[in-house]
Amino acid sequence: MKYIIILVLVTSFTNAPAQCKSYRLANNGDTLNCIDQKDRRQGKWIVSVDGVRGEPGYDEEGTYVDGKKEGVWRVYTAMGDLYAVERYRWGNRDGKSQYYNIGGILREESWKAVNPDNPYDTVDVPDPVNQYKVDRVVVKMEGSAIKNGTWTFYESGSGGILKTETYLMGKLQDPMKAFATQSSAANGKEAAASIDSTLDDIVPPKKVKPKEVMQFEKKTGKKKVKVIDGSTF
Repeated sequence: MKYIIILVLVTSFTNAPAQCKSYRLANNGDTLNCIDQKDRRQGKWIVSVDGVRGEPGYDEEGTYVDGKKEGVWRVYTAMGDLYAVERYRWGNRDGKSQYYNIGGILREESWKAVNPDNPYDTVDVPDPVNQYKVDRVVVKMEGSAIKNGTWTFYESGSGGILKTETYLMGKLQDPMKAFATQSSAANGKEAAASIDSTLDDIVPPKKVKPKEVMQFEKKTGKKKVKVIDGSTF
């Protein structure tokens, strides 16, 4: 049994580097920075970028699948401080990405990766009037990744929210526009009620004769009562 376990461990260790044309080993024995036989980056990678033209250098670590970034990637400054946590799909940013400085989080972005093999997607578009209704719309997404969702900007140090922006398939949404559209129907009803109330004040209601007068006129057969105004007949 011991020989079988050792054979399995040796086989798994030798198979991974065998798939790589070049690679390096981490201190714990993990295979890093593998380039396969098709010159594609595969598996766990640690990349160091030197500073150039005033821009500081940085290190990043994450996973490649067939030469494209996939999953969570972390970026560190040259001093080793966490600068960013980004998420990727098809080599493009997808989902939440957070960015930091020494004081804490600076902003949180929301992205939607575009599938290069199928740039079309079906999205839920909220009805501007009825908040409980959504429409399914097929759209073509331009670019490799588009802004989609809420972006939050924080005050450095305190972590207080400075502002938020909401994007729908790359388009910045106007928060007041939705509010105005949702309340337009209600405002219209209120305006109509206000007009009716104003008309009631301008046009006096039709006078109704007292019940006793109507009974007297019916009994005497009188249809109209003349008022003496001093005129000569």
